Amino acid sequence: MTFDPDAAVAPGTGVFGLPTAREDARIVLIPVPFEATTSYGGGTERGPDAIRAASTQVDLHDRRFGPIWRQGIFMEDEDTRFRLWGREAREHARRVIDRGGAGPGDEEAVGRVDTAGSQMNALVAERVFAALDEGRVPGVIGGEHSVSYGAIRACAERWGDIGVLQIDAHMDLRDRFEGFRWSHASVMFNVLEDEPRVKRVVQVGIRDFGEREEEYANRRAGDERRVVVHYDDDLFDRLASGRSFAKRCRRIVEALPERVYLTFDIDGLDPGLCPHTGTPVPGGLSWREVSLLLATLAASGRHVVGFDLVEVAPGPGGDEWDANVGARVLYRLCGTVHAGHP
Repeated sequence: MTFDPDAAVAPGTGVFGLPTAREDARIVLIPVPFEATTSYGGGTERGPDAIRAASTQVDLHDRRFGPIWRQGIFMEDEDTRFRLWGREAREHARRVIDRGGAGPGDEEAVGRVDTAGSQMNALVAERVFAALDEGRVPGVIGGEHSVSYGAIRACAERWGDIGVLQIDAHMDLRDRFEGFRWSHASVMFNVLEDEPRVKRVVQVGIRDFGEREEEYANRRAGDERRVVVHYDDDLFDRLASGRSFAKRCRRIVEALPERVYLTFDIDGLDPGLCPHTGTPVPGGLSWREVSLLLATLAASGRHVVGFDLVEVAPGPGGDEWDANVGARVLYRLCGTVHAGHP
């Protein structure tokens, strides 16, 4: 039977209501419901399931990106180890977090959390390599932002030099935040310290960060800045002064190399679009602004070698707003992948 993208979703179909089998997919989505170090709100472990459910309400005709679904999108079943490791680690992490971070006597608890993070990173990398080995583009769905590390390293190992486009309210450049090696607030610090093949990180929407994070971002590698930050208030000030956001999007993308990994923390958006994410921050990108940025990336001809969407947390009592927004972000992230990708 020919698939009709305008028809109602049939029972038993996959993400976005698609009947795509893995062997026919260009994009493989990998759910990682791992949540261990979230230090304010929680609920990100429920993100992948909620996004999958909400995805069936996404209309598949996209005016910016065209028929994204034709590339073939397949979502794996959850590996239950992610959720198990996260829950076990969170029990130890919570006691440390509630006391304001690690101190004397917390060595065992911190060690257990770090071990869980290492296990998670290794399994994420394994799943991402499996997709890459098949010639597919991996898309990780978190979970807290720490899940991005294994995916970024795997893509850098496979493709060589890459850049990272990070849409986020936070820099995530803290060294062992609250004492945890794999803290969600340390993910980009770990990437930059551990992975020299990540040549540049371009951050967009940043508006909540520490002084030492800013100092770290301002360091240079040779003559080129390795971290380029587009602060949220600077973006707004330019718009308020009548400058073109489309031109700013082009400048953001021009700073990236040919191969790009895209990490999208949902709190990079205006919190009205993601009110239940763990660390919502006033300000942020609108739906239209982030859509234009993603479309600019797609039109640039750069190759998105992998991507992730993290920190989507469904609301209490079955509130589906965050998941509905997350599902639509996910569909447009898929739209940044070129069908002719090498």
